[in-house]
Amino acid sequence: MSSSISKLLTLIISAFAIMQITSAGDPDILTDFIAPVGNQVDGSFFTFTGFRALLPPNTPPSAFKVLKASKAEFPAVDGQSVAYAALQFPSGSINPPHTHPRSAELLFLAAGSLQVGFVDTTNKLFTQTLQTGDLFVFPKGLVHFQFNSDTQKPALALSAFGSANAGTVSIASTLFNTTIDDNVLALAFKTNVSTIQTLKKGFTS
Repeated sequence: MSSSISKLLTLIISAFAIMQITSAGDPDILTDFIAPVGNQVDGSFFTFTGFRALLPPNTPPSAFKVLKASKAEFPAVDGQSVAYAALQFPSGSINPPHTHPRSAELLFLAAGSLQVGFVDTTNKLFTQTLQTGDLFVFPKGLVHFQFNSDTQKPALALSAFGSANAGTVSIASTLFNTTIDDNVLALAFKTNVSTIQTLKKGFTS
């Protein structure tokens, strides 16, 4: 194969790869922003006040809690390819393994410490113990988790997303809190149906 043909093929493959990456994100809009139909907007439309609940005096949650500022909660981000979330971790709490199919996640640890990790497509686990002020990125679509192993102190993290609707697929809930056939799950996990049914009970109680 000549050098020029090889270069041309490389260019074509690269172009298709770029097109695929581009089409995986939020669609571009043809206006400055997306306003509610029939309504005039002012500065309050572009303001989200839901995170005021994080400020003192506040009541810390007794279990892991997420406050979101995505398209559903904050319509002004529709079409802007951004969203935000505040993650509150009481001592010993976990954000169970999950994925975001439409965005990477950039997590900033504002208080406390967290054990974080993700698994890539070769099943390699990448973990880190974060301290206050650290950033960690979870690549788009990969299974990841966060865990506050500190038995005394809570943790607070802020996550930025490159999509107005990143989506969240909880691995355990998706598998054991839906109507996937018990036999299918038993075969997939190389176990028996009774074990699967025991796991499912944990999501119904």
